[in-house]
Amino acid sequence: MKKVGYIIIMFSIALSAFGQSKDDVDTLKTQNINEVTVTAHQAGRVKTSGIGNMELISSKELLRAACCNLGESFTTNPSVDVNYADAATGAQQIKLLGLSGTYVQMLTENIPNYRGVAALYALGYIPGPWMQSIQVSKGASSVKNGYESITGQINVEFKKPQATPFADANIYYNTKGKLEANLGANLKLSDKWSTALLGHYEILDKAHDDNGDGFVDMPKIKQGSLQSRWAWMGDKYIFQASVKGLKEHREGGQISPHSPLPTHPYLIDITNERYEVFAKNAYFLNEEHATNVALILSGSLHHENATYGTKLYKADQRNGYASLLFETDFNEHHNLSTGLSLNHDYLDEQISKSDETTPGAYAQYTYKMGEKLIVMGGLRWDHSNIYGSFVTPRMHLKYSPNDIVTLRGSIGKGYRTSHVLAENNYLLASGRQVVIDADLDQEEAWNYGISAALNIPIGDKKLELNAEYYYTNFLHQVVTDLDSNPHAVHFTNLDGKSYSHTWQVEATYPLFQGFTMTATYRRTDVKCTYDGVLREKPLTNKYKGLLTASYAPGLGKWQFDVTLQLNGGGRMPTAYTTADGSSSWDNRYKGYEQLSAQVTRFFRHWSIYAGGENITSFKQKNPIIGADDPWGSHFDSTMIWGPIHGAVYYIGVRLNWSKI
Repeated sequence: MKKVGYIIIMFSIALSAFGQSKDDVDTLKTQNINEVTVTAHQAGRVKTSGIGNMELISSKELLRAACCNLGESFTTNPSVDVNYADAATGAQQIKLLGLSGTYVQMLTENIPNYRGVAALYALGYIPGPWMQSIQVSKGASSVKNGYESITGQINVEFKKPQATPFADANIYYNTKGKLEANLGANLKLSDKWSTALLGHYEILDKAHDDNGDGFVDMPKIKQGSLQSRWAWMGDKYIFQASVKGLKEHREGGQISPHSPLPTHPYLIDITNERYEVFAKNAYFLNEEHATNVALILSGSLHHENATYGTKLYKADQRNGYASLLFETDFNEHHNLSTGLSLNHDYLDEQISKSDETTPGAYAQYTYKMGEKLIVMGGLRWDHSNIYGSFVTPRMHLKYSPNDIVTLRGSIGKGYRTSHVLAENNYLLASGRQVVIDADLDQEEAWNYGISAALNIPIGDKKLELNAEYYYTNFLHQVVTDLDSNPHAVHFTNLDGKSYSHTWQVEATYPLFQGFTMTATYRRTDVKCTYDGVLREKPLTNKYKGLLTASYAPGLGKWQFDVTLQLNGGGRMPTAYTTADGSSSWDNRYKGYEQLSAQVTRFFRHWSIYAGGENITSFKQKNPIIGADDPWGSHFDSTMIWGPIHGAVYYIGVRLNWSKI
């Protein structure tokens, strides 16, 4: 904590050196009239005014950290947690409302994406410089996008070909030897046609073993991806299409340069190839009533070939999705949205195959009394060839009696098909026996949420306060049991209770011109029944505190950002007894802090940034159990609750040109 205090003090001194200058702004457009500069400010992360509890993370917010990919884009976000799933593969997982990211519906351009085998490394498949914005929606979501959302949705919007003409590049390098390069540009071909091309390449070819256990702390990685986009913007018809390809190779295990390799080293080798395509069509039938019909088509192919020591895992997954939507406003108070959908998932894991086709239909009605009261109710019917028919009801309420207070409530059900090995194959990097019960249930849960947002005027500024509570209750769940047998992982149907309670409060205030601080505290209570006993979910933090500060003096040529995370402790899975009678690990882990900071200097068509992550250099001690005998039954790289490598410092350059 002394190091944290020292860095915060130094940051404060740097801020005071610039003084309290004019209101800094993110200048969308600056006009000079008789030597007077007119600017406009836009917050990087804002609560949207819609009926749901949703926040928009704009490109401005993404500049506050390196944001090399989607996973790193939540560094300054108080709602979404991102952690490593294990200490060997570099796989990351998110948590929302205290539950695994598999319960969050991932969308790109409002199209369901990254399910099954793609879910494990999906956070690294979307480069940060490609993103235009991210929308994080908590709790029950609209029924338009399907039935899979249980704790919320994360939707990524990419840079558009029809946007203002641009060309940009981003080059990044860190002290671990990781190099990334991104290129992007769009081109207007005619009054209606436009196209864009986005490219990404990253490489980390150095082995690091800072804790000296013989295993690399982060895998070597090479990844390349390319996306081509097209758009036709007509008066009555709009068409958008995209084709994307990605290939990634990871190497981990005993490839440390600091000690001689054993005769038979434990090696991890993972190759992923993914191809995606989508087409979106929209027809405007009546402009006065916003009547339109849309057809969305998408497909993906994913191939994974992984080796964990002597364990082999291969998977081929194909997905096809179609959605036909109709929407109209009867008048200013009444809106109706209806549609049909079809989703097909085929997964071949060699040892097993899954082939699920699910057609569905929905209707959603919205009543608006201006901005004061909005009520939305939706109902879906879907039929799976595996699980049969099921119904998804959802309802939202928003009440804003004045400009200061906004109240929201939501209730809804969600369903999910679990592909346990595809979504958790990182568990193969251990000596645990993998046991999967036959006839696993379709997961089913209710989510209830309430929130209050207050914008309190204090002089010429506003204090933004947000408080929320969410309760998720599972009726059916596929449980990952690490407790019943410390030498096995058991996937089984829930037999008892399973739930999550999450409370969160957040305050944002501009202390002085150009300087804004946000403080957040979240408490989580997640429990599940393991082997007949209701217990706290392991490897889940009990609380999180987040303090962020952003300062951009003057006309925005400089920007300083600091984020401090306080992560609460939690329970470890049941340990085994070693030969000397001691426990293999402690029953609980303690809380820890992490600090990140970044300084950015903006120029007309480029900017340079430098910063550090995990500056406190906190690391989980002995993250790999039994690292000295990876071929034994005690070997386990999945007991991860904290950072597995120390401080990382980086520098980068962003080049950008746009025609205004």
